[in-house]
Amino acid sequence: MKNHPVFNPQAVREPAVAGMFYPGQRHALEQEVQQHLNAGVEVSAPAPKAVIAPHAGYLYSGPIAGSAFKPWRAWRGKIQRVVLIGPSHHCYFQGLALSPHGQWDTPAGRFTVDAAAIEQLARLPGVHFSAEAHREEHALEVELAFLHATLGPVPIVPILTGEVDDDTVAEALGTVWGGPETLIVVSSDLSHYYDYRTAQKLDRATADAIEDLAPGEIHPPQACGRLAIQGLLQVAADQKLTPLTVDLRNSGDTAGRKDRVVGYGAFAFCPPPPTNHPTPPA
Repeated sequence: MKNHPVFNPQAVREPAVAGMFYPGQRHALEQEVQQHLNAGVEVSAPAPKAVIAPHAGYLYSGPIAGSAFKPWRAWRGKIQRVVLIGPSHHCYFQGLALSPHGQWDTPAGRFTVDAAAIEQLARLPGVHFSAEAHREEHALEVELAFLHATLGPVPIVPILTGEVDDDTVAEALGTVWGGPETLIVVSSDLSHYYDYRTAQKLDRATADAIEDLAPGEIHPPQACGRLAIQGLLQVAADQKLTPLTVDLRNSGDTAGRKDRVVGYGAFAFCPPPPTNHPTPPA
């Protein structure tokens, strides 16, 4: 794999799946994302520090992604950065891959990569820059329109997982975990290409493992973003976050046939409820 050796704040990553996974025109994209957010499941809990959201085409997973991001609507203008981590679907590599591009273009608007966070991560063992890994990858890109609709063009920290252990993922997330100014998005679909009932059983088992903060109970067939999820579960346990299954469906529920489905889940990791009314961070 050819790696870009230096982070370039001015370099622009162009969208790879606009017009395929989601609308390529800004107005149509904004309209569809707002529809998914409006229809999303309401959560009666403190706004989450971290979420797990799906990354398929919006026709299939958009309704579940709407449930994942909906609680962040009230925090627009209050968040300084969002860490996005998910699996590489196109490139094989060891460790974690950072993007060398300091700007990410989308039809919703342009996002700036948090250079300070990237510098911190680049010092860790097992972390490297790879333009190739990020170039055609959809797992992080498809989350950006939902971020723009809820939080605005917030600085981002994009990370892809390759062949890596969950301890390395947990260390990376812990490095950029920050305080209430930082939010985390783990991008992952759940089971792939089982029949409807089998997928429901597998996805429920995955949801149970997430709710139990039990990374060892999530196995490769259960989630393409398994490694990122397992790392998040480690840090969430250390941070005393409460996991919550917000929405659990599959493509047979949204727009697809039921004999070969892909599972999607929206999960929230919430801080302990405050003694007074919750407010967005200052």
